[in-house]
Amino acid sequence: MNSIQAANYFVHFNSNCYTKLHEHLQDINYSKIFILVDTHTHEYCLPNFLAVLATETPIEVIQIDAGEIHKNIETCTGVWNVLSELNADRKSLMINVGGGVVTDLGGFVASTFKRGISYINVPTSLLAMVDASVGGKTGVDLGTLKNQIGVINIPEMVLIDTAFLNTLPANEMRSGLAEMLKHGLIYDEAYWKKMIDLSNFTIEDLDILIYESVQIKNQVVTEDPTEKGLRKILNFGHTLGHAIESYFLTHETKKALLHGEAIAIGMVLAAYISNKQTQFPLEKLTEIKKVILDMYGKVTFEDSDYEHIIDLMKYDKKNSHGNINFVLLTDIGSPVLDKIVPNATIIDAFNFYNS
Repeated sequence: MNSIQAANYFVHFNSNCYTKLHEHLQDINYSKIFILVDTHTHEYCLPNFLAVLATETPIEVIQIDAGEIHKNIETCTGVWNVLSELNADRKSLMINVGGGVVTDLGGFVASTFKRGISYINVPTSLLAMVDASVGGKTGVDLGTLKNQIGVINIPEMVLIDTAFLNTLPANEMRSGLAEMLKHGLIYDEAYWKKMIDLSNFTIEDLDILIYESVQIKNQVVTEDPTEKGLRKILNFGHTLGHAIESYFLTHETKKALLHGEAIAIGMVLAAYISNKQTQFPLEKLTEIKKVILDMYGKVTFEDSDYEHIIDLMKYDKKNSHGNINFVLLTDIGSPVLDKIVPNATIIDAFNFYNS
């Protein structure tokens, strides 16, 4: 597959990844290479990555604990301290090998250490490949509030080797599929149709779908790199999805949801709200609900949950001037921005999901 040109960097795929990485390491005389992994990717991904990494530059491996709960400033402080102890300088390179937590946090650490060192992302989860690979968003959570601290800063390159997907459990694969479904809903109905018919797809088909998903996100980000307008469409399903994810992460009687699982619920809710406020077709709303419930199952919400989830939406990054701004759809592939939604309609959306 051909590399995809993003804003001042490239996304490379599969065997081409390592050719381009080696060319880059030969061209740039880095003082040291720091590879950031978590406990999972240290075991399952790092050995394969090191086996193909040909360089004489000194390498150090830094490990963090796995999981969204560790995507915070405390973890960053630990990594910054290790970088200092290992004499990292402004000519060092950080390579982040992992899912979205590793690439988001590692990019943020690199972007802020000594006012910025170079970094490369090697996403190993499906979610990170189709979501974190484009756009240069880095950052961490503030308590349970998603991605409140961060900067936009592009990597040197992104390397997508789909062989890493062989290490993923099924629920992590489904989590990544949610972002791919979203790309179809906000941008391309033909892509949505491909995504909802996966009954006979092969690994080669998945490679193509990942490639097309990265292309869609790249086209959006290229037009609006700093999220002043069009790029906001990538947040479809996220206003409620992030609030649901945060709520389930802290509620003692709820089982924590993966990011994609929460966003899938958020997309059903946003599609319902779209039907009520922007005339999104009822038959397509019904299709979206069926596709997502068939793929992810149904999560139980109690009436008492609604108020807490709605309250968490006030922390959404798209909000402005005290308003909670939704991305809605008039049709598949036709999003509209900055829509204000009454709480009663949000509660109706939950009741629709539960029904």
